[in-house]
Amino acid sequence: MDAVELLRSGLVIPAHPLALTEDRRLDERRQRALTRYYLDAGAGGVAVAVHTTQFEIRQAGLLAPVLELAAETVRAEAGRPVVRIAGSCGPLAQAVAEAELAASLGYDAVLLSPAVPDAREEDLLVRAKAVGEVLPVVGFSLQRAIGGPALSLAFWRRFAEIPAVVAIKAAPFDRYRTLDVARAIAESGRAAEIALYTGNDDAIIADLLATYRYGDVELRTAGGLLGQWAVWTHAAVALHRDVRRAREGDTAVLTDLLGQAAELTDANAAVFDAANGFAGCIAGVHEVLRRQGLLAGTWCLDPDEGLSPGQAGELTRVTAAYPWLTDDTFVAEHLDRWLS
Repeated sequence: MDAVELLRSGLVIPAHPLALTEDRRLDERRQRALTRYYLDAGAGGVAVAVHTTQFEIRQAGLLAPVLELAAETVRAEAGRPVVRIAGSCGPLAQAVAEAELAASLGYDAVLLSPAVPDAREEDLLVRAKAVGEVLPVVGFSLQRAIGGPALSLAFWRRFAEIPAVVAIKAAPFDRYRTLDVARAIAESGRAAEIALYTGNDDAIIADLLATYRYGDVELRTAGGLLGQWAVWTHAAVALHRDVRRAREGDTAVLTDLLGQAAELTDANAAVFDAANGFAGCIAGVHEVLRRQGLLAGTWCLDPDEGLSPGQAGELTRVTAAYPWLTDDTFVAEHLDRWLS
Protein backbone atom coordinates (compact mmCIF):
# COMPACT_ATOMS: atom_id res chain seq x y z
CA MET A 1 0.00 0.00 0.00
CA ASP A 2 1.53 3.33 -1.02
CA ALA A 3 1.46 6.51 1.06
CA VAL A 4 -1.67 7.96 -0.56
CA GLU A 5 -3.58 4.71 -0.08
CA LEU A 6 -2.42 4.58 3.55
CA LEU A 7 -3.61 8.14 4.06
CA ARG A 8 -7.02 7.24 2.66
CA SER A 9 -7.24 4.19 4.92
CA GLY A 10 -7.25 6.41 8.01
CA LEU A 11 -4.32 7.12 10.29
CA VAL A 12 -3.28 8.61 13.60
CA ILE A 13 -0.87 11.40 12.62
CA PRO A 14 0.74 13.45 15.40
CA ALA A 15 1.75 17.02 14.64
CA HIS A 16 5.42 16.75 15.60
CA PRO A 17 6.71 19.19 18.27
CA LEU A 18 10.14 20.81 18.36
CA ALA A 19 12.62 19.72 21.05
CA LEU A 20 14.83 22.58 22.22
CA THR A 21 17.62 22.98 24.72
CA GLU A 22 17.41 25.69 27.38
CA ASP A 23 19.33 28.08 25.10
CA ARG A 24 16.72 27.40 22.40
CA ARG A 25 18.86 25.28 20.10
CA LEU A 26 17.65 22.10 18.45
CA ASP A 27 17.95 19.16 20.84
CA GLU A 28 18.60 16.44 18.28
CA ARG A 29 18.57 13.59 20.80
CA ARG A 30 15.14 14.48 22.14
CA GLN A 31 13.83 15.42 18.70
CA ARG A 32 14.72 11.93 17.52
CA ALA A 33 13.23 10.44 20.69
CA LEU A 34 9.90 12.09 19.92
CA THR A 35 9.81 10.52 16.47
CA ARG A 36 10.70 7.13 17.97
CA TYR A 37 7.89 7.57 20.47
CA TYR A 38 5.33 8.18 17.73
CA LEU A 39 6.55 5.21 15.72
CA ASP A 40 6.46 2.81 18.66
CA ALA A 41 3.09 4.16 19.78
CA GLY A 42 1.66 2.98 16.45
CA ALA A 43 1.13 6.28 14.65
CA GLY A 44 0.53 5.83 10.95
CA GLY A 45 2.30 9.03 10.02
CA VAL A 46 4.06 12.12 11.28
CA ALA A 47 3.50 15.73 10.28
CA VAL A 48 6.63 17.88 10.61
CA ALA A 49 7.21 21.64 10.22
CA VAL A 50 3.56 22.35 11.02
CA HIS A 51 2.08 24.67 13.67
CA THR A 52 3.02 22.38 16.59
CA THR A 53 6.60 22.30 15.29
CA GLN A 54 6.50 26.12 15.44
CA PHE A 55 6.40 28.09 12.21
CA GLU A 56 9.39 30.11 13.48
CA ILE A 57 11.71 27.22 12.60
CA ARG A 58 11.98 28.87 9.21
CA GLN A 59 13.42 32.12 10.56
CA ALA A 60 15.64 30.13 12.94
CA GLY A 61 17.22 28.12 10.11
CA LEU A 62 15.81 24.87 11.47
CA LEU A 63 13.38 23.88 8.72
CA ALA A 64 15.76 21.60 6.81
CA PRO A 65 17.43 20.03 9.89
CA VAL A 66 14.11 19.24 11.55
CA LEU A 67 12.59 17.77 8.39
CA GLU A 68 15.72 15.74 7.72
CA LEU A 69 15.98 14.35 11.25
CA ALA A 70 12.39 13.10 11.25
CA ALA A 71 12.68 11.61 7.77
CA GLU A 72 15.90 9.80 8.64
CA THR A 73 14.47 8.40 11.87
CA VAL A 74 11.34 7.10 10.14
CA ARG A 75 13.37 5.58 7.33
CA ALA A 76 15.82 3.87 9.67
CA GLU A 77 13.53 2.72 12.44
CA ALA A 78 9.87 2.44 11.40
CA GLY A 79 10.02 -1.10 10.03
CA ARG A 80 6.68 -0.47 8.31
CA PRO A 81 5.14 2.09 5.96
CA VAL A 82 4.71 5.45 7.70
CA VAL A 83 3.33 8.51 5.91
CA ARG A 84 5.65 11.51 6.14
CA ILE A 85 3.92 14.87 5.78
CA ALA A 86 5.82 18.16 5.66
CA GLY A 87 4.28 21.51 6.46
CA SER A 88 4.57 24.18 3.81
CA CYS A 89 3.58 27.82 4.18
CA GLY A 90 4.04 31.30 2.80
CA PRO A 91 3.40 32.72 -0.68
CA LEU A 92 3.77 30.67 -3.84
CA ALA A 93 7.54 30.74 -4.24
CA GLN A 94 8.20 29.88 -0.60
CA ALA A 95 5.56 27.14 -0.52
CA VAL A 96 6.97 25.50 -3.67
CA ALA A 97 10.55 25.73 -2.37
CA GLU A 98 9.53 24.10 0.91
CA ALA A 99 7.71 21.35 -0.99
CA GLU A 100 10.82 20.75 -3.10
CA LEU A 101 12.91 20.46 0.06
CA ALA A 102 10.44 17.96 1.50
CA ALA A 103 10.45 15.94 -1.72
CA SER A 104 14.25 15.79 -1.69
CA LEU A 105 14.11 14.34 1.82
CA GLY A 106 11.60 11.64 0.96
CA TYR A 107 8.37 13.14 2.27
CA ASP A 108 5.13 11.80 0.85
CA ALA A 109 2.88 14.86 0.94
CA VAL A 110 2.67 18.53 1.92
CA LEU A 111 0.26 20.03 4.44
CA LEU A 112 -0.35 23.44 2.89
CA SER A 113 -1.10 26.25 5.33
CA PRO A 114 -3.69 28.75 4.04
CA ALA A 115 -2.38 31.57 6.26
CA VAL A 116 -0.92 33.87 3.61
CA PRO A 117 -1.37 37.61 4.29
CA ASP A 118 -3.48 39.45 1.70
CA ALA A 119 -3.88 36.33 -0.47
CA ARG A 120 -7.14 35.98 -2.38
CA GLU A 121 -8.85 32.62 -2.76
CA GLU A 122 -7.70 32.52 -6.37
CA ASP A 123 -4.10 33.06 -5.25
CA LEU A 124 -4.35 30.14 -2.84
CA LEU A 125 -5.71 27.88 -5.57
CA VAL A 126 -2.88 28.79 -7.94
CA ARG A 127 -0.39 28.13 -5.15
CA ALA A 128 -1.93 24.72 -4.36
CA LYS A 129 -1.69 23.68 -8.00
CA ALA A 130 1.97 24.71 -8.12
CA VAL A 131 2.81 22.81 -4.94
CA GLY A 132 0.88 19.84 -6.29
CA GLU A 133 3.34 19.60 -9.16
CA VAL A 134 6.00 18.74 -6.56
CA LEU A 135 4.18 16.53 -4.03
CA PRO A 136 0.63 15.43 -3.23
CA VAL A 137 -1.22 18.10 -1.27
CA VAL A 138 -3.12 17.93 2.02
CA GLY A 139 -5.39 20.94 2.34
CA PHE A 140 -5.79 22.74 5.65
CA SER A 141 -8.86 24.55 6.95
CA LEU A 142 -7.17 26.44 9.78
CA GLN A 143 -8.90 28.03 12.77
CA ARG A 144 -9.06 31.80 12.67
CA ALA A 145 -7.67 32.17 16.22
CA ILE A 146 -4.21 31.22 14.93
CA GLY A 147 -4.36 32.98 11.58
CA GLY A 148 -6.64 30.92 9.39
CA PRO A 149 -8.54 32.87 6.73
CA ALA A 150 -12.30 32.61 6.18
CA LEU A 151 -12.53 30.49 3.02
CA SER A 152 -15.76 29.91 1.14
CA LEU A 153 -17.49 26.66 0.25
CA ALA A 154 -16.78 27.50 -3.39
CA PHE A 155 -13.06 27.73 -2.61
CA TRP A 156 -12.99 24.31 -0.98
CA ARG A 157 -14.95 22.78 -3.86
CA ARG A 158 -12.43 24.12 -6.38
CA PHE A 159 -9.56 23.10 -4.11
CA ALA A 160 -10.88 19.53 -3.94
CA GLU A 161 -11.06 19.42 -7.73
CA ILE A 162 -7.25 19.82 -7.97
CA PRO A 163 -5.93 16.35 -8.95
CA ALA A 164 -2.91 16.57 -6.62
CA VAL A 165 -5.09 17.02 -3.51
CA VAL A 166 -5.20 13.71 -1.64
CA ALA A 167 -6.59 14.82 1.74
CA ILE A 168 -7.96 17.84 3.57
CA LYS A 169 -7.47 18.53 7.26
CA ALA A 170 -10.57 20.22 8.65
CA ALA A 171 -9.34 22.25 11.63
CA PRO A 172 -11.42 25.43 11.82
CA PHE A 173 -12.72 24.61 15.34
CA ASP A 174 -16.09 25.53 13.81
CA ARG A 175 -18.81 23.03 12.93
CA TYR A 176 -20.17 25.08 10.05
CA ARG A 177 -16.79 25.42 8.34
CA THR A 178 -16.05 21.74 8.94
CA LEU A 179 -19.26 20.95 7.08
CA ASP A 180 -18.12 23.18 4.23
CA VAL A 181 -15.00 21.03 3.79
CA ALA A 182 -16.95 17.75 3.91
CA ARG A 183 -19.55 19.05 1.46
CA ALA A 184 -16.88 20.37 -0.89
CA ILE A 185 -15.19 16.98 -1.04
CA ALA A 186 -18.53 15.28 -1.72
CA GLU A 187 -19.52 17.76 -4.43
CA SER A 188 -16.11 17.73 -6.11
CA GLY A 189 -16.70 14.24 -7.49
CA ARG A 190 -13.49 13.06 -5.78
CA ALA A 191 -14.85 11.70 -2.50
CA ALA A 192 -13.23 8.33 -3.20
CA GLU A 193 -9.87 9.99 -3.79
CA ILE A 194 -9.68 12.59 -1.00
CA ALA A 195 -9.39 11.60 2.65
CA LEU A 196 -11.06 13.86 5.21
CA TYR A 197 -8.93 14.30 8.33
CA THR A 198 -9.93 16.01 11.52
CA GLY A 199 -7.73 18.72 12.95
CA ASN A 200 -10.51 19.87 15.28
CA ASP A 201 -8.76 19.08 18.54
CA ASP A 202 -11.87 20.29 20.36
CA ALA A 203 -14.14 17.69 18.72
CA ILE A 204 -11.96 14.69 17.90
CA ILE A 205 -14.34 11.85 18.75
CA ALA A 206 -17.37 13.62 17.31
CA ASP A 207 -15.53 14.10 14.02
CA LEU A 208 -14.26 10.51 13.88
CA LEU A 209 -17.75 9.11 14.44
CA ALA A 210 -19.56 11.48 12.08
CA THR A 211 -21.07 10.45 8.77
CA TYR A 212 -21.64 13.16 6.14
CA ARG A 213 -24.30 12.46 3.50
CA TYR A 214 -24.76 14.61 0.42
CA GLY A 215 -27.12 13.04 -2.09
CA ASP A 216 -25.75 9.60 -2.90
CA VAL A 217 -22.28 10.45 -1.55
CA GLU A 218 -21.39 9.31 1.97
CA LEU A 219 -18.23 10.59 3.60
CA ARG A 220 -16.51 9.79 6.89
CA THR A 221 -13.49 11.19 8.66
CA ALA A 222 -10.61 8.86 7.90
CA GLY A 223 -8.33 9.83 10.78
CA GLY A 224 -6.74 12.73 12.56
CA LEU A 225 -3.74 14.99 12.03
CA LEU A 226 -3.68 16.63 15.41
CA GLY A 227 -1.59 18.59 17.86
CA GLN A 228 -3.51 16.80 20.61
CA TRP A 229 -2.15 13.50 19.30
CA ALA A 230 1.41 14.78 19.78
CA VAL A 231 0.83 13.73 23.41
CA TRP A 232 -0.54 10.48 24.83
CA THR A 233 -0.14 9.02 21.33
CA HIS A 234 -0.27 5.35 22.36
CA ALA A 235 -3.69 6.00 23.89
CA ALA A 236 -4.74 7.93 20.77
CA VAL A 237 -3.97 4.89 18.60
CA ALA A 238 -6.15 2.77 20.89
CA LEU A 239 -8.91 5.38 20.62
CA HIS A 240 -8.74 5.33 16.82
CA ARG A 241 -8.98 1.53 16.94
CA ASP A 242 -12.09 1.81 19.12
CA VAL A 243 -13.63 4.21 16.63
CA ARG A 244 -13.24 1.56 13.93
CA ARG A 245 -14.92 -1.00 16.18
CA ALA A 246 -17.80 1.37 16.86
CA ARG A 247 -18.24 2.02 13.15
CA GLU A 248 -18.41 -1.73 12.60
CA GLY A 249 -21.34 -2.00 15.00
CA ASP A 250 -19.90 -2.48 18.49
CA THR A 251 -22.51 -0.56 20.45
CA ALA A 252 -20.75 -0.97 23.82
CA VAL A 253 -17.62 0.68 22.44
CA LEU A 254 -19.75 3.40 20.83
CA THR A 255 -21.36 4.15 24.18
CA ASP A 256 -17.95 4.43 25.82
CA LEU A 257 -16.69 6.75 23.10
CA LEU A 258 -19.69 9.04 23.43
CA GLY A 259 -18.93 9.32 27.13
CA GLN A 260 -15.27 10.00 26.47
CA ALA A 261 -15.87 12.70 23.86
CA ALA A 262 -16.40 15.52 26.35
CA GLU A 263 -13.53 14.26 28.51
CA LEU A 264 -11.09 14.44 25.61
CA THR A 265 -12.28 17.96 24.76
CA ASP A 266 -11.81 18.97 28.41
CA ALA A 267 -8.28 17.57 28.34
CA ASN A 268 -7.54 19.38 25.10
CA ALA A 269 -8.72 22.65 26.63
CA ALA A 270 -5.95 22.25 29.21
CA VAL A 271 -3.28 21.21 26.72
CA PHE A 272 -4.16 23.93 24.21
CA ASP A 273 -4.92 26.62 26.80
CA ALA A 274 -8.37 27.39 25.45
CA ALA A 275 -9.09 29.61 28.48
CA ASN A 276 -6.45 32.06 27.29
CA GLY A 277 -7.17 32.07 23.58
CA PHE A 278 -4.65 29.25 22.90
CA ALA A 279 -1.71 31.39 24.04
CA GLY A 280 -0.09 28.39 25.75
CA CYS A 281 -0.99 25.84 23.09
CA ILE A 282 2.51 24.74 22.12
CA ALA A 283 3.88 25.06 25.63
CA GLY A 284 1.02 22.87 26.87
CA VAL A 285 2.05 20.10 24.50
CA HIS A 286 5.64 20.53 25.68
CA GLU A 287 4.63 20.36 29.34
CA VAL A 288 2.93 17.00 28.92
CA LEU A 289 6.01 15.64 27.17
CA ARG A 290 8.29 17.20 29.80
CA ARG A 291 6.42 15.50 32.60
CA GLN A 292 6.91 12.19 30.81
CA GLY A 293 10.64 12.82 30.36
CA LEU A 294 10.56 13.13 26.57
CA LEU A 295 11.41 16.84 26.67
CA ALA A 296 13.77 18.61 29.05
CA GLY A 297 11.64 21.75 29.25
CA THR A 298 8.78 23.69 27.70
CA TRP A 299 11.00 26.15 25.81
CA CYS A 300 9.67 27.64 22.57
CA LEU A 301 11.61 29.57 19.95
CA ASP A 302 9.78 32.71 21.05
CA PRO A 303 11.06 33.40 24.58
CA ASP A 304 7.76 35.12 25.43
CA GLU A 305 5.78 31.97 24.65
CA GLY A 306 5.11 29.64 27.57
CA LEU A 307 2.47 28.19 29.87
CA SER A 308 -0.33 30.52 30.91
CA PRO A 309 -1.14 31.14 34.58
CA GLY A 310 -3.12 28.16 35.85
CA GLN A 311 -2.43 25.97 32.81
CA ALA A 312 -0.09 23.58 34.64
CA GLY A 313 -2.75 23.01 37.27
CA GLU A 314 -5.33 22.26 34.60
CA LEU A 315 -2.98 19.71 33.05
CA THR A 316 -2.61 18.03 36.43
CA ARG A 317 -6.38 17.98 36.85
CA VAL A 318 -7.25 16.39 33.51
CA THR A 319 -4.44 13.86 33.72
CA ALA A 320 -5.79 12.63 37.05
CA ALA A 321 -9.43 12.82 35.95
CA TYR A 322 -9.08 10.88 32.69
CA PRO A 323 -6.43 8.18 33.06
CA TRP A 324 -7.75 6.37 29.96
CA LEU A 325 -6.30 9.06 27.69
CA THR A 326 -2.76 9.04 29.06
CA ASP A 327 0.14 6.72 28.22
CA ASP A 328 2.65 7.49 30.98
CA THR A 329 3.34 3.80 31.69
CA PHE A 330 4.03 3.09 28.02
CA VAL A 331 6.43 6.03 27.80
CA ALA A 332 8.24 5.05 31.00
CA GLU A 333 8.82 1.52 29.67
CA HIS A 334 10.55 2.76 26.50
CA LEU A 335 12.00 6.17 27.35
CA ASP A 336 15.61 5.09 27.93
CA ARG A 337 15.79 3.43 24.53
CA TRP A 338 14.21 6.39 22.74
CA LEU A 339 16.73 8.72 24.34
CA SER A 340 19.73 6.46 23.64
